[in-house]
Amino acid sequence: MNENSDSLYLLSEFFKVFGDLTRIKIIKILLNKEMCVCDIAKSLNMGQSAISHQLRILRASSLVRVRKNGKESFYSLDDDHIKTIFNLGLEHIMEGRANFDC
Repeated sequence: MNENSDSLYLLSEFFKVFGDLTRIKIIKILLNKEMCVCDIAKSLNMGQSAISHQLRILRASSLVRVRKNGKESFYSLDDDHIKTIFNLGLEHIMEGRANFDC
């Protein structure tokens, strides 16, 4: 693969992470504030182990970061790019819906 192909491959892997509903819900929750696993799990009515698994994937893809405070871990979006990508995707979807409603 050449440099361009490598970049495109990495981009496709990056977008695959957005392809899971639970991960999208976690990103949405973290748009405005950092949260611990237990609070994310409560918000989504899911088990902490399921949320932890998804957070590991999000961390490995550099979409979220963790801040330790004693034994507790707090998660937040890695940077503003993630918020921008999420919001642009949602805006695109909502724009499409408006066109269907006409």
